[in-house]
Amino acid sequence: MIVKSHEADRFVQRPPTHLIAALVFGPDQGLVRERAEALAKSVVPDLQDPFRVAELDEAALAADNARLFDEAAAISMLGGRRVVRVRSAGNSLAKLFEAFLDDPKGDALVVVEGGDLAKSASLRKVFEEPDNAAAVQCYPDSAAGLADVVRNALKAEGLAIGAEALDEAVARLGSDRGVTRQEVEKLALYMRGQKRVELEDVRAAMGDEGEARVEEACDAAGEGNLKRLDVALERLWAEDMSAVAVVRLAMGHFQKLLLAKADATRGESVESVMRRLRPPIHFARAASFKAQVARWSEDRLADALDLLLETEVLCKTTGIPAEAICGRTLFGIAAMSRAR
Repeated sequence: MIVKSHEADRFVQRPPTHLIAALVFGPDQGLVRERAEALAKSVVPDLQDPFRVAELDEAALAADNARLFDEAAAISMLGGRRVVRVRSAGNSLAKLFEAFLDDPKGDALVVVEGGDLAKSASLRKVFEEPDNAAAVQCYPDSAAGLADVVRNALKAEGLAIGAEALDEAVARLGSDRGVTRQEVEKLALYMRGQKRVELEDVRAAMGDEGEARVEEACDAAGEGNLKRLDVALERLWAEDMSAVAVVRLAMGHFQKLLLAKADATRGESVESVMRRLRPPIHFARAASFKAQVARWSEDRLADALDLLLETEVLCKTTGIPAEAICGRTLFGIAAMSRAR
């Protein structure tokens, strides 16, 4: 059976009793781990129990196919249904799991963690077709879904969150559920002793506001939006942001664009490339980043990076105000974008 991403949380909390095995997969590896653990805990609450939980990986099963059948058929010394966890599974194990589902042994629940598998992937098909198996999708949270994750996690810590603060938190998160959980935990720790999270709290605990301003300037330059770039730079200089820091962050931005463009040229989707980038691209910037990838060529991006490298040297070696040098460069890059 196929379990859509928006149905997955409910499914892993209460899987059907006839379920023998499940593949939990998708680009959001933090979410894959979270849902795989929730599914395993529906059978064995303590996943550290060595009598009821077996841990395997692709290499172990490739070396000895029989281990899957042996572990699934094993009986716990102290009683109770067992869980067999298989991590980092790929298409090379498709035939093994197909054979297992055709003739399952024992009553253990087999929980398989996979990566970002294509719709045509053989491993996905093995788990999608039988009634006793499930393929559980784990795609990045939508803005609405992410808002619920943040709100519920804070509520569990006795915290409420204002609307503006929630919007800001969502804009800073989203590419990986594991990262989201860590950032919300950090915010909750920062708010210890308080009752309500406001906008200033999110900005203080979940990231540097100055860096967000630089990202705004980088996006404006990459889009060729001169007016937006002028406003963004004014804000940066008003906040005493270091021009050298701006240049370095801009270099990181255009390096990401070059990486995404190169992979897209080879046939990979921009969305797939963006999911792998670290630090991740925020929801609020995703559309702009994708448009910039389409707008720029690899050669022009290399030229922009050379220009930024020269700018850092000029900022450190001339008597010209560094803000003026940095601004001139970013406006030059914006002009390159407009000229294409």
